[in-house]
Amino acid sequence: MKFSTVLFYRTFVKSSLCGFRVVYKETDLQVFAEKELISETLELIRRVRIPIETYITAHPEFLTSLEPLEVKEEVSPIIKKMLDAGQIAKVGPMASVAGTIAEEVGLGLIKKKLTREVVVENGGDIFLWLDKKTKVGIFAGDSPLSGKVAIIIEKELMPCGVCTSSGKVGHSLSFGNADAITVVHKNTAVADALATAFGNIMKTPSDFKKVIARAEKIKDIYGVVCIFEDKLMAWGKKIKLEPI
Repeated sequence: MKFSTVLFYRTFVKSSLCGFRVVYKETDLQVFAEKELISETLELIRRVRIPIETYITAHPEFLTSLEPLEVKEEVSPIIKKMLDAGQIAKVGPMASVAGTIAEEVGLGLIKKKLTREVVVENGGDIFLWLDKKTKVGIFAGDSPLSGKVAIIIEKELMPCGVCTSSGKVGHSLSFGNADAITVVHKNTAVADALATAFGNIMKTPSDFKKVIARAEKIKDIYGVVCIFEDKLMAWGKKIKLEPI
């Protein structure tokens, strides 16, 4: 995950949903649900973080590796999700941590029947489970296209992840130069890892061809949108773009 401030999720979440923020250690979530669920969300964050923190203590390479790691022993479902995401995207497992936490918290709130709809945003990575078509605008730093275009996510694609990487905004590691590259995938952890991987590829606008070549081989990916200075590039038959 490359922190790209926040996608403009507040512009598309319907007003009947209640928005609230929950912060625990490094995790800072903005959540929209049918009612305020701060204490329940906080408990879910803690439950998700425990296996991650425990595994890192025993396997410090899990925290620092920029390459995918193999599963060499029985691990918790959360760790396996991150390891699998890294394998799919060909990046280190921590590239999927924000998306993993967002997805696990969102699914937890749904499975506990605390809400029928939920949006969980974690550092620009979003887990979506809404009952209607959704518009997600992209923040792309100083690009003239920042905040000018939105990805349309159809209801039948949800739940899904919408995750963004940037080579110019934020403090996380990226080897690319794109203002923003956003991935929509069925699995939010995978979307997060792919956003990092694709962001690393994007040194010039012509590199989007390389991104497409990789994306075409990945299961359950719905689309990729890249903003590079004043250029907009998009791929994927299951998403549409609209001006904001």
